[in-house]
Amino acid sequence: MEEKKFVYADNSATTRISGPVLEAMLPWLQEGYGNASSIYRKGREACAAMEHARNQVERALGAELSRHEGPTEVYFTSGGSEADNWAIKGVAHSLALKGKKHIVTSVFEHHAVLHTCAALEKEGFEVTYLPVDTAGLLRAEDVEKAIREDTALVSIMYANNEIGTIQPIAEIGAVCRRKGVLFHTDAVQAVGNVEIDVKAQNIDLLSLSAHKIHGPKGVGVLYCRKGIRLPNLIDGGGQERGRRAGTENIAGIVGLGQAIEDACADIPARAARLRVLRDKLIHAFEGFDHARLNGDPVRRLPGSVNFSFLGVEGESLLLSLDAMGIAASSGSACTSGSLDPSHVLLSLGLTHEWAHGSLRISFSDENTEADADYIIQVLPGVIGRLRAMSPLWEKITANQ
Repeated sequence: MEEKKFVYADNSATTRISGPVLEAMLPWLQEGYGNASSIYRKGREACAAMEHARNQVERALGAELSRHEGPTEVYFTSGGSEADNWAIKGVAHSLALKGKKHIVTSVFEHHAVLHTCAALEKEGFEVTYLPVDTAGLLRAEDVEKAIREDTALVSIMYANNEIGTIQPIAEIGAVCRRKGVLFHTDAVQAVGNVEIDVKAQNIDLLSLSAHKIHGPKGVGVLYCRKGIRLPNLIDGGGQERGRRAGTENIAGIVGLGQAIEDACADIPARAARLRVLRDKLIHAFEGFDHARLNGDPVRRLPGSVNFSFLGVEGESLLLSLDAMGIAASSGSACTSGSLDPSHVLLSLGLTHEWAHGSLRISFSDENTEADADYIIQVLPGVIGRLRAMSPLWEKITANQ
């Protein structure tokens, strides 16, 4: 009996740990178990491994290289959501003392940003939520118009996690620097997919997560430009230069360092290979009956594609694809249990009917053209069966 084919195409949600990353981590899960704050050899070895990983992140982002116990621009966190919270709340609370209680963000940020802003609104902060166009793009001019005298921070994601649209980060960063306003970007989806240089792009704060680039879950980074002083995230110890207490996850940090070095080693070649897979799907379904591509057709992540199919429910589509051995997504992995349509798709102007029928396919280094071909082979039949059972599809076709 032929083995059932399996295609993992939800890499925007998480990726599998790569062989080199696992190999780098294993010694620190077994023999290298020393506490990095200890002064004996095992502790010093763990600390050295952590600082090496910090340097790997700094090189990948174009940040200043730090030395052991010296000033740093890279702080290890438990992931992207924690880094987003620390950046936004930290800046807000610091600058509120100077009368700056206004934040600018966009309507289709990740919930780690939106919910953080909502929490600050309950504390009396004011937030401007900028709209995006039908492709999910934000203009730097719109950011400039939204900045006020009391603006503390602008937070705009580098690349959207659902539709893959890449924002004009360098232009937005230039506006913020000119206006004297701090700029934060959630770059969780962007790292390893696009070239990032925090200095050249005028990025003051940046969040990233290891598990999106074939690293382990539960570890991430907040980049914070030298000279910006954030309140401590966790009090209780001297870890992370005294800013985030708690014994360090050395194995996870080492894995993050290896993952970001590998992901950023040759971004143009990596992106070119992923675009071949992505564009195969776009070309296969761009003329499909009652289907639409969500997001900008050009300014998008190389391995991410998002379609809406009218007359199909996203949950049924995912379960049907799963039965055929294809793992995909209908939106953000952080809200996959919600029955509400995606706030990202609604922000593009889609109706609830279109938004409910979305499918996100995201490729990684481990995917092949054969994976894309299998999706192209299976998806039309699945959509056809679901539409045949849908009262909504009957109504749509009856009105034609």
